[in-house]
Amino acid sequence: MVVNPKSKMSCPTIQNRKSKMVVGNMNYIRGNGWSRREFLGATLVGTGALLGFPSEPSTAEPPPETTRIRLVQAGGMCQAPKYVAEDLLRAEGFTDVQYIKKDTNLGNTMAVAGGEADISIQFSGPVLTYVDGGAPIVMLAGVHVGCFELFATMQVRAVRDLKGKTVAVPGMGGPQHVFISTMVAYGLDPKKDINWVTYPFAEAAELLAQGKIDAFLGFPPEPQELRAKKIGHVVVNSMMDRPWSQYFCCMVIGNREFVRKNPMATKRTLRAIMKATDYCAREPEKAARFLVDKGYTKNYDFALQTMKDMHYAQWRDFDPEDTIRFYSLRLHEVGMIKTSPTKLIAQAGDWRFLREIKKEMKA
Repeated sequence: MVVNPKSKMSCPTIQNRKSKMVVGNMNYIRGNGWSRREFLGATLVGTGALLGFPSEPSTAEPPPETTRIRLVQAGGMCQAPKYVAEDLLRAEGFTDVQYIKKDTNLGNTMAVAGGEADISIQFSGPVLTYVDGGAPIVMLAGVHVGCFELFATMQVRAVRDLKGKTVAVPGMGGPQHVFISTMVAYGLDPKKDINWVTYPFAEAAELLAQGKIDAFLGFPPEPQELRAKKIGHVVVNSMMDRPWSQYFCCMVIGNREFVRKNPMATKRTLRAIMKATDYCAREPEKAARFLVDKGYTKNYDFALQTMKDMHYAQWRDFDPEDTIRFYSLRLHEVGMIKTSPTKLIAQAGDWRFLREIKKEMKA
């Protein structure tokens, strides 16, 4: 049930939080023996304006079937690799690189499903609900594990405490709504036990500070801003807390027909995005500056913190099919999808390009 919050509670303060950490992003990437020179030589040769090198298409394989590639400008800063990949895409032979701007994260998925965009990055949960509904979307690779953080008032100390509480999301069916629904599936009914309200981030943050809502799920750079303003405390951090830290959050998705007709363009696009993912991990300062300079975000400090927080370097370490299995089971349990998890796993993933790219990049 969606209602408007009316209750008032005292303004909460941010709390120090102890949590079990997975392998740290920067320690992981800087402890694997690669120097900056080796990395640039291996993954960023010919990336054009990104590093000031001349851009030259790869000639070791056939060119893309089309020189136009359309991605989506929507979603949080955790999806940075699709933006950082712009010059890498040009180096792969795309002369017309477009970013279709959408106002909401739901528009991200809808643009790919409707053929308005070819490839993008999106949280796996909502994508599965669209595939369940017959949308022609296929998942191509995982980008990173975790990014969402659940902020709440002091009355909420654990996920089970959300029962009967008011939770704000930007839109029903969007990434935040789907993710919270899978979180509470371990003991609550998201349809009956939570009072959902819809607000954009700025309003939700103010309401949380005033105690007029009980919880809000944010993705970068929203958690960074909430911490800076000392609003609420973190109940769940999907980058650190199991089981969410063990599965991909954002994944590369493609329009199924585009992928079918343009396998070489698909592979080249995916390769550019995965190289950009490595770049975000290894050069967080430069990646953050790129995002600000290109106008994708305004606050450099928040962008830099996002680049350092995200576990981009671990895209090689997790099985994207396991992610589909995990979220499809959770979504099926709470009644948000009708397709059996087994069938959905068969429908939703196409890993042939990822396998080739892992070999090429010596994953």
